[in-house]
This record gives sequence, structure tokens and C-alpha cells, in this order.
Amino acid sequence: MNLYVDDMTPKPASLMGVSATAVTNSNWKIWLFALVAIAALALSALNFNSFGLPLQIGISTLFVFICYAFAYRYRSRTPVISYVLCGIASVAMLLLGLHIMDLSDVHKSTTYIGYLAFCSCIWLFNGLVGRMAIFQICGWLGLIGTYSWLLIQKLENPSWFSLEASWIPVSVVLIWMAWLAHHTNKQAASVLMLVGGLVWFLPEAMTFVVDTDMSSRLIQLSFTAKLVSVGVALFLLRKKWVEWVM
Repeated sequence: MNLYVDDMTPKPASLMGVSATAVTNSNWKIWLFALVAIAALALSALNFNSFGLPLQIGISTLFVFICYAFAYRYRSRTPVISYVLCGIASVAMLLLGLHIMDLSDVHKSTTYIGYLAFCSCIWLFNGLVGRMAIFQICGWLGLIGTYSWLLIQKLENPSWFSLEASWIPVSVVLIWMAWLAHHTNKQAASVLMLVGGLVWFLPEAMTFVVDTDMSSRLIQLSFTAKLVSVGVALFLLRKKWVEWVM
């Protein structure tokens, strides 16, 4: 018996998980449905600004919902298509929402930030349910950006202590959540640990966008001390955190 038959057998040609045989043997109804869907999408996009506000919201919601629905349908069979559809739905939800608010003359920063937080929660939820790390990261980064904006609004010329007190507990909580999640979802634990590590350095990063009562030497010393502490902690606890994420 030839043990190398499977390796020598040519694999069927495919694109993004769709085989050439499936395309050549596809039914004409599928092609007609695809053409009608593309035409409807193109006409809706070309005439979007002329629609009323309820219709704009309805079309946007329907488009995002359909993309997410098909993404979950193809999640196990063709993960690449699932990722692409989730990405299209996520970007469309953000941009269409901002566009509708602009058309409606909504220019309050609080409204924009609130909508960003809403979109971030949707991205995070879909990333957790679909086990897609990139959307979990986008969701957490969006929520962190919302929290950063709130801090900028509340803190005027913050000191080193106030910035550290605003971010260090968040970092600790995220890493603690990673420890809680690693028993059931190592991917979520990896994301939480990564985001928690990034948040650890955000007090120093915020000094680039806000006026602070800190000297540049203090910022550099703080960053260096944190970097060294992270390196030492990762080395000493390497047997622990490796189990969380692998």
C-alpha cells in the first residue's frame, strides 16, 4: 500500500474556502440572487443621502445584521469569509452611524464617544462569541479610548499620581480577568492580558495628548521603571502566564 498517495493527490482549487467545483456547478438562482443583492446594495449606497432618517437607520441596521448573520453561518466552514464579513459589518456599523449623525447635524462629542462605546461593545461581544481575537482587541481598545476621553474631560493638568491612579487599577483588573478566563477561554485570556499590558503604559502615553504637571525626566523614569517591572514579572511568573495564554 502506498502511504504517500494522499500527499501526491492534487488538492482541488479554491478561493477563500470556496472550491472551483462549487462555482462551476452552482445553480443559476444563486447567481441571480447575488446580482440582485449587489444591485440593491449599490442603489442603496448611491441614494443613501436622499433617504429619510428612519430609512437610513433601517438600511444600515439590515446591512450590518445580514453581514453578521452570514459571518456566523460560515464561521466553521470558511473562517476567512467569516472574518471578512465581520470586518465589513463592524466598519460599516461605525462609519454609517457617524455618517447618519453628521447628516442629522449631531455634532456633540459626547454623542460620538457614546456611539463609539456602543460599537466597541458589539465588536467585543462578537469577538467573544465568534472566538475572533481581533474583534475582541478592537472592542477593548474602543472602550479604553472612551475611558481616555472621559479622563481628558475631567482631569485638568493631571499630576503623575492622578494619571497612575486612573490607569493602574484598570490594568490590574484586566489582568485579573485574564486569570479568571484562562480556565474556559484561553483566547479571551490572551487578549485581556495583552490589553492589560498596554493599559499599564497608558499614563505615560497620555502625556503626549494632555498638558501635565510632570517633567519629561519623571515621565521617562516612570516608563523605564514600569518596563523593567514588566520584564521581571514576566520572567519570574513565566510558568504561570504561559498557561493562561497557551
